[in-house]
Amino acid sequence: MAFRAGLRPLTSTGAADAAGDVAATLAASSFGLGCAPIGNLFTPVAEADAEATVGRALERGLRFFDTAPHYGEGVSELRLGHALAGVDRDSVVIATKVGRVIVDADGAPVPSGGTGGPGGTTVGDLGRDGVLRSLEGSLARLGTDRVDLLYLHDPADVDEALRGALPAMLELRDQGVVRAVGVGMGRNAPVARLVREAAGALDVVMPAGRVTLLDRTALDDLLPAARERGVGVVAAGVYNSGVLADPVAAPFFDYHPASPEQVDQALRMAAACHREGVDLPTAAVRWPLLVPGVEAVVVGARTPAEVDVFADAADAVVPDRLWTELDAIASSAEQAVDTVIGSHGTA
Repeated sequence: MAFRAGLRPLTSTGAADAAGDVAATLAASSFGLGCAPIGNLFTPVAEADAEATVGRALERGLRFFDTAPHYGEGVSELRLGHALAGVDRDSVVIATKVGRVIVDADGAPVPSGGTGGPGGTTVGDLGRDGVLRSLEGSLARLGTDRVDLLYLHDPADVDEALRGALPAMLELRDQGVVRAVGVGMGRNAPVARLVREAAGALDVVMPAGRVTLLDRTALDDLLPAARERGVGVVAAGVYNSGVLADPVAAPFFDYHPASPEQVDQALRMAAACHREGVDLPTAAVRWPLLVPGVEAVVVGARTPAEVDVFADAADAVVPDRLWTELDAIASSAEQAVDTVIGSHGTA
């Protein structure tokens, strides 16, 4: 499923419209660049490398860019804005987030459009004023007068989000400052609750790491709730922090060491992919798009080469039998967990 028409670029993307260029069309309509890495997530990234990464994404037909004030305390947004300067604004889709505000090392809010600097961080703020201040700073860093998709970022208190942040976001949508609103989070239950209780207000949800080859928990409750209410789904964290990119060199799951069972499952998936001439990262990127309701996949990258890895997935031919085998591996792991739980009883 391609990213819903209401959130696609407003003008022709060129590469994606090239006659017969199926891969470019898939990249433009269904793949997004996650910009947390160019905000120095875990590893410093040079300014030139950040700009080259965004530039490579544009070259490969990608037109959907996902960032947030939390990524580098404003650095990701600032770098994305610089990299997109001069690009037709209507030819790209920019998503950012609210719900956290940037503060400096002393805990004081940074000036609008500023970054946290050394020792800076972000703190939760689900109030109306916090949402407005956060977006004002994001627009300044991004160098734009609007964003296409505004997420509520990891709300710690759903009740507070429903009272303060979400109504403010809907005001911004009504004013045309944002085109759509959503929620992005790594836990399913709070997002499913927001989908149900926001009375049809949400356009999109972004479950992080919960619509993957290894972790399919969003399929149990969140995705059915979203489909029932016409809420789109953008899958993020599809490598589960590394184990689905390379279970040997990066055996991490949700930013922690993966369990032996998770590594074994990923290794079996990698072996199945190898037998079919497909690499595991390609399968990890493509699989969420098979799930009903999932419209796009966002993958983070810090170098042009990393962009190429997932952009190349658009070209890959993946036989149906591989998906069947990967599903069987996932199912066997789930059954093993159920067996262990059953053998120990319930507390």
